[in-house]
Amino acid sequence: MRRAAQGPRGQVTAVLRVGGRAGLFGAKCEAPRNVLEPPIMITNVKQMLQAANEVVPRVTLAQAREMIAKGNTLVVDVRDAPEVQTSGKIASAVNISRGMLEFRADPESPYHDANFDRNKTVIVYCASGGRSALSGKVLKEMGYAQVYNLGAFKDWAEAGGAVDKPGS
Repeated sequence: MRRAAQGPRGQVTAVLRVGGRAGLFGAKCEAPRNVLEPPIMITNVKQMLQAANEVVPRVTLAQAREMIAKGNTLVVDVRDAPEVQTSGKIASAVNISRGMLEFRADPESPYHDANFDRNKTVIVYCASGGRSALSGKVLKEMGYAQVYNLGAFKDWAEAGGAVDKPGS
């Protein structure tokens, strides 16, 4: 149970958690009783994207091509499967939808994708650059040091970048 502590003007200054809480997949996590927690920070997508773009560098198409040519680079398409089925994906990219990224990138997850290796350079892209920015930030938080945001798939395709077409 949570109880909010309020400051002199009614703002939440801390949240008091009383008792334990359920953990991931229903596992019981024991937490010290009556522990003060920091207040939950409310944010919006604009702020989340700004924070992601501050830590995940954007790369040009030429820079991405150069990284891919050097090797030891994983290109990740974080669009949903129906988007990829409609337009295709960058040649040799792996499609991991944004919702499954953390599970596929974590070597300790039962859903780990062996293409993910923290020693590789990772280039992420999506339809416009937003989901790839957020994905890049998550990968950095998970220990992937060399992560870059390519931005929009259509820019790559329109510039003549190699594309695996749907059904090929």
